[in-house]
Amino acid sequence: MGVLRLVLGDQLSFGIAALADLDARHDVVLLAEVRDECTYVKHHKQKIVLVLSAMRHFAAALRQRGVRVDYIALDDKANTHSLRGEVARAVERHRPGCVVATEAGEWRLAEDMRHWHEALGLDVEIRDDTRFFVTRRAFFRWAGGRRGLRMEYFYRDMRRQTGLLMDGAEPVTGRWNFDAENRKRLPAGVAVPRAKRFAPDAVTRAVMQLVAREFGDHFGDLEGFAWPVTAAEAQEAADDFMVNRLPQFGDWQDAMKQGAWALFHALISTSLNLGLLDARALCEAAAAEYAAGRAGLAAVEGFIRQILGWREFIRGIYWLNMPDYAAKNALGARRALPWFYWSGETNMNCLRQTVQDTRAHAYAHHIQRLMITGNFALLAGIDPDAVDDWYMVVYADAYEWVEMPNTRGMALFADGGIVGSKPYAASGAYINRMSDYCKRCAYDVTDAVGERACPFNYLYWDFMARHRKTLGANSRLAMPMRSLDGMAAGKVDAMRGNAGRFLARMEKGEIV
Repeated sequence: MGVLRLVLGDQLSFGIAALADLDARHDVVLLAEVRDECTYVKHHKQKIVLVLSAMRHFAAALRQRGVRVDYIALDDKANTHSLRGEVARAVERHRPGCVVATEAGEWRLAEDMRHWHEALGLDVEIRDDTRFFVTRRAFFRWAGGRRGLRMEYFYRDMRRQTGLLMDGAEPVTGRWNFDAENRKRLPAGVAVPRAKRFAPDAVTRAVMQLVAREFGDHFGDLEGFAWPVTAAEAQEAADDFMVNRLPQFGDWQDAMKQGAWALFHALISTSLNLGLLDARALCEAAAAEYAAGRAGLAAVEGFIRQILGWREFIRGIYWLNMPDYAAKNALGARRALPWFYWSGETNMNCLRQTVQDTRAHAYAHHIQRLMITGNFALLAGIDPDAVDDWYMVVYADAYEWVEMPNTRGMALFADGGIVGSKPYAASGAYINRMSDYCKRCAYDVTDAVGERACPFNYLYWDFMARHRKTLGANSRLAMPMRSLDGMAAGKVDAMRGNAGRFLARMEKGEIV
């Protein structure tokens, strides 16, 4: 009697734990396209195309290896549209001795899978996801007994554990972190290399037609889809990054430029989160570029920190705190998400550019997410539930385990400091320093009180004043709080008046 082995849509790796002891003679691998997974939030059209096309390519690759694959297409008339329903149907078809799966990446699905054995009437073995450097249990052990969890200390332990960029027990050159060197403004005239993109093949084009027909009312442009959908394409994209953009990535990873949505970023998060790329192999490849003298330490360390440090830490935080984490709203933010997050119709050029990039590519890089859309939502007091949903909808690399702690924690401080030690609030000065958006904006980034004052400026000080009691004791906000306390009362009143009028117009749906 064989085993029914389930592979989820974001587990497209031959090395996934569910396939570790596959017996091709007797076992069946199940992959199912289900409507519930496409619509629990109304994912960007490109996100759905990416996942379904990658699933179909992976199924074909399994068959080429002689594996029996039971593949359920979305438009299969018998499709139950739920994952549990498709597993139950597969059990009826194949009569396996047991079901083997790899743990789901999102709490809602993991919780459902925990009860499958009762519904199916047979054993369901759920294995650790070995694509990550640390298991959930290992992270829980690391976190146990610590007063506060900070990524930097976790990252250092991970460096020691893996040996990446280490010289014995110490980091190479004696420094753990080159974050200070990763915050440079992009100089005018710097040529930005074109990122590797992939024309849709026949399989992807068929999926695009399916998505246009079934999910035409979802957010985002379908035209221009060019994400990697196979492991070979994903590796080609990663290799292209290592050669053509990694050496400059460190300097300008926090920069923003109008008309240059990719800049020097790797654009591999979609492939990494799908399982088309391996995290350890990526970190080792980047370390090899430093060892060979082809990329500087600041660039390579910054890249490895994003994967080995931040990605692993965020996943640990998610599982350590769910499901309560999804309800946290430490700053009491209740305002509805403004329509311009969907339409891009705003006079704030930074937000307009970021939303337009997001609609076109199902992607924006981390500073656009944190310091433009996230920062505005923080300052304006947008409800974390609405912001969470938006980030889940619009980005092709968004899965709840990685999205929620970054959004509810890092961007919105709704978790009260679990992820970050302070709110990442910033005025227009930061955006002006790190981008060229302000040069083409209807607002004046140098003004906080006039008719053309940048909304980020007066919203920033309104945020500080509004949360003076809650955040006043935060040592990392001591400087802005002292500045607020030292301002003339008339100036503070003027800025808060501007904020109130702006937010009232925004709530009415006016273009602001």
